[in-house]
Amino acid sequence: MSRSDRPKLPPVRIVRIAEAVRAGIANLNRRLVPAPVGVLEMATGFASAQALFTAARLGVADALADGPLSPSDIAARIGTDPDATARLLRYLASFSVFGPLPDGRYELTSMSEALRTDSPTSVRPLLTMLGHPSYWAAWGQLEYSMQSGAPSIDKLHGRPLFEHLQKDVEFGAVFNAGMTCVAEMNTPPILSAYDFTKFATIVDVGGGQGSLLASILRDSPDSRGVLFELESVARDARPVIDEAGVADRCSIEVGSFFESVPTGADLYLLMHIVHDWNDEKALEILQNVRASIEPGGTLLVIEDVIPEGNRPHAGKMLDLDMLLFVGGKERTAAEYRDLLGRAGFRLTRIVPTVAPACLVEAVPA
Repeated sequence: MSRSDRPKLPPVRIVRIAEAVRAGIANLNRRLVPAPVGVLEMATGFASAQALFTAARLGVADALADGPLSPSDIAARIGTDPDATARLLRYLASFSVFGPLPDGRYELTSMSEALRTDSPTSVRPLLTMLGHPSYWAAWGQLEYSMQSGAPSIDKLHGRPLFEHLQKDVEFGAVFNAGMTCVAEMNTPPILSAYDFTKFATIVDVGGGQGSLLASILRDSPDSRGVLFELESVARDARPVIDEAGVADRCSIEVGSFFESVPTGADLYLLMHIVHDWNDEKALEILQNVRASIEPGGTLLVIEDVIPEGNRPHAGKMLDLDMLLFVGGKERTAAEYRDLLGRAGFRLTRIVPTVAPACLVEAVPA
C-alpha cells in the first residue's frame, strides 16, 4: 500500500498509556478477589481460549456475515449441534465476542469481525494455529521444558520444529498461515514507525514469503529489495512479490543465514529470526550479517523487547513459546545490546511500534 493508503494508527504513546490503564485495572481486580479465586480465574483461561479457537475454526463469524441468525440457523450452516452451538455463543457473548439480541439471535461485534475469513482485520489463521492440537500438546509439556531447558516439541516428535513442519504437512500449513498472519499484523505498525525510503537496497534475511519486504518496497518506490530464504520457503514468494507490483525491484536469493547472507545492501532486516535461536546460534546469524553489511549500513532486528520490571507484556508469553517450540528466547534491551556488541554491531536505538514488536536498530561498530 502507498503511504497515503496506510491504515491510521494511534500514536505509540497513547497505546502504551491505554495498556498501562488496562494492566492497572486487571491488577486491581486481582487484588480485590480472594487469592484462590484469582488463581482459578487465571487457570481456567484455557476454556475461553478453546471456545474462541473453536468458533474461529468452525466459521461461526462467517455464518453471521450477512446478518443476525439464531443458534439453530448457525448450526445448520456450519454443521454443528444446535444446543452445543447455543451454549458456545452464550459463553463467548459474555466476552463481547458475539452480540445477543432480544429475539434470541446473535450478531457480529467488533471482536467477532476479527474471526471472519474475509475481514481485513482477521486473525483467524493465527487462532487456528494457536488452537491446533499440536500447539496445545507442546504447551502441555511445559514442565518438561522447565526441567530440561529443551523444547518440548522435540520430546513429542523426536525432531526439531522446522523439521517436524516438513513432515507434518497439515500442521505445517496451519503454522505457516499463522506466521503469515503475524507478519501482516505487524507490517502496518512497522511501516508507520520507521522511514525505509532512505535505503537504496534492502535485504530481508529469512523473510518468509516476502510480505514485509513487498510492503516496504511498495512504500519506498526508489528502493530495491532482496528476499533471502531457504529454497523450500522462497519458492512460494514470487506470487506475493508479483501481486505487490514490486517484482522489477525485488530479487530472490536462496541460502542459509547460518552460512552467509547477500552482500552489498545498506539495510538488513531480521524479523522474528533472532528470537528463534539461543545466543550461540543467534550470534552466528548476526556475525554473518556483519560480514556482509556495508560500512555505513544499518541492521534492523524486529522482535518483542522484554521490558524491565513486572508489567504485563506479550513478549513474556512469547518467550515461553520460544522455549517450548525452538529453544529460542525473547530478550531485554540490555541483552540485545550485549548480543549485538558481540557480533560487531552498536545498538543505536530501539524504536517502539503500536504492536508488541520493536525495531532494534544497530550499525557496524
